[in-house]
Amino acid sequence: MTTLYTVFGFFQSGGPFMYPILLVLAIGAAIAIERYIYLSFVSRRNKGIWNRVLPLLEGGKYDAAREVVLHSDAAVSKILGYGLNRAERHGSGEEIQMAMEEGLLEVVPRLEKRTHYLATLANIATLLGLLGTIIGLTEAFSIVAAAAPADRANLLSASISIAMNTTAFGLMVAIPLLLIHAVMQTKTSELVDTLEIVTVRLSNLVSGAKPLETLQP
Repeated sequence: MTTLYTVFGFFQSGGPFMYPILLVLAIGAAIAIERYIYLSFVSRRNKGIWNRVLPLLEGGKYDAAREVVLHSDAAVSKILGYGLNRAERHGSGEEIQMAMEEGLLEVVPRLEKRTHYLATLANIATLLGLLGTIIGLTEAFSIVAAAAPADRANLLSASISIAMNTTAFGLMVAIPLLLIHAVMQTKTSELVDTLEIVTVRLSNLVSGAKPLETLQP
């Protein structure tokens, strides 16, 4: 309970700018949770579909592979669908790869959606903290100017301490959001890389070129 009272006291003493910073934290946490769940879900589905389709592709059963991807809305299914449709029309390996890259252009924006907001929210939290501190210091100096000379030193130190709480809270929100943004970007990049490898793998298999090493998207 002592810790809870300390946190509550810290929050209350920071002034009105603590509330918009708290709102930024809530929005950032919601985006981070949603993105993590979504990207993890996409990754699992891609692996499942690829593990089903790869043996069919290696066995030359392109019609069966097409049936699998047509009945799935996984990200990798859309890309493979573009490639297999072009292969059905006897496209070259380069044409197949270009068709899958077109599918990749449709998929990637959904993977990157909202992730960039985390960095923006981190910057907003920092700036709100600084703004709250500046306004708090301005009010503090106004109060100190009107106080008795003997009380000015104590009032000034107390007012500065309270005003700095806003900056501290802004940084406490901004730093985790920046770290989470980096993690989400890395996770997204890994997904995009595996999808790009899929495009090369399928074009190689269809064109009869030597396949790549074992792939696990």
